[in-house]
Amino acid sequence: MNPKRIGIYGGSFNPIHVGHVKLAKALLRLADLDAVWFVVSPLNPFKAQSSNLLDDDKRLEMVEETLKDEEGLEASDVEFHLARPSYMLHTLRYLSVTYPQYEFVLLIGADNWVAFDRWYGYEEILNRYPVVVYPRRNSPMNIESLPACVKIVNTPLLDISSTEIREKVKLGLSVRGLVPDQIYDKVIEYYKD
Repeated sequence: MNPKRIGIYGGSFNPIHVGHVKLAKALLRLADLDAVWFVVSPLNPFKAQSSNLLDDDKRLEMVEETLKDEEGLEASDVEFHLARPSYMLHTLRYLSVTYPQYEFVLLIGADNWVAFDRWYGYEEILNRYPVVVYPRRNSPMNIESLPACVKIVNTPLLDISSTEIREKVKLGLSVRGLVPDQIYDKVIEYYKD
């Protein structure tokens, strides 16, 4: 029997929005996954100077609240318990040891794939894990040059960003329809200052 395939969708989710959820649902289907784990990152190495990162526990709380009734989508705080900054290689290694019964699949946007050779331990990731890349606007990809372990899936392009949501909240503008209804009030409360 084949092991369950778990997609690892890492991000700061600052805050999680409806685009994240729609994308994960599409990836679940298109990448033939049994589940997608939203790995909430405490500190992205490429955003190490970011000062507008909401408290880890509040971001995790909103992800958990958003996903509690979404079949196949789960929140994970695994990176909260690992050394910082959070390198995806360390996360994948830890998950493989902790859950040997699963096959882990890294899910990244084309914007991250373009910079993938700058990721810590990227060669080991490519040698040990399947990678599924989804399209991002203004990040064209050369399909011919992809390693065998990398698959492109054609998910919808969703023009929603956490940055835009934070800016709108600060300006007192509505973010209805951009963030899940069940966390709307928390987004306003957490990001208004």
